Amino acid sequence: MPLKNFRPLTPTQRFKQTSEFDEITKARPEKSLLEPRKRSGGRNNSGRLTSRHIGGGHKQKYRIIDFKRKLRDLPATVEAIEYDPNRSARIALVQYPGGEKAYILAPIGLKIGAKVIAGDHVAPDLGNALPLKAIPLGTTIHNVEIIPGRGGQVARSAGQQAILSNREAGYALVRLPSGEIRRIHENAYATIGQVGNVEHMNVSSGKAGRSRWLGRRPHVRGMAMNPIDHPMGGGQGKSKGGGGRHHPVSPWGQLSKGFKTRRKHQPSDSVIIERRKSTKKTK
Repeated sequence: MPLKNFRPLTPTQRFKQTSEFDEITKARPEKSLLEPRKRSGGRNNSGRLTSRHIGGGHKQKYRIIDFKRKLRDLPATVEAIEYDPNRSARIALVQYPGGEKAYILAPIGLKIGAKVIAGDHVAPDLGNALPLKAIPLGTTIHNVEIIPGRGGQVARSAGQQAILSNREAGYALVRLPSGEIRRIHENAYATIGQVGNVEHMNVSSGKAGRSRWLGRRPHVRGMAMNPIDHPMGGGQGKSKGGGGRHHPVSPWGQLSKGFKTRRKHQPSDSVIIERRKSTKKTK
């Protein structure tokens, strides 16, 4: 999916890069698969601000996605590829023989009129969902269940993919998009293929207003604040944390670089075979 560039007639268009939406075939969503989506504005049930930089934005309705692929052994026909404002991936509208419709994540190469099916003994073709024990090794998968029957939780955003690398003692070894290798029960379901809209990571909004449309409010740097507002505020000119040199911290004083927040003894430690690769480059 190529990106669309614009002639630099305005400052916004100079750096703007957006999707061409060529794969979208249906403008209006299926009404039976919509439900209201209430905005929190970053507030919790007490009305207190618990997540900053959230608010405003365009009204959106949630599209009900079938992450579990509940109807098994029934071939469904792809009717449309749609835009979903709630996620970076595209979604596909499928219809089953009985007339029931559902949304699934649209992998790369899924076309209108294609047949997709979920079941224990179906072919490992594009868009089909089947247990990990029935998928050939080395296959690209997405929408992977962590616990059988819970529904897909891994590799669901645009361009994401996981690789089934091995099987042993009733478990499958899956390389996640982060590079982590995790042991998942072989009865957990996964969908064949890579999630579409791969170029989403290269989209450039071009202006602050497009972020506001998405409900993202301005994020002010701590160094640009006053000392009363942030531990790193103040100082003469650009200073490393106000009056003296100290490590970058959050507004509440917690170290923001290098400080490990993951618990030492997580329940998932027993299923992680290999940790994700560090982003630091070694010279």
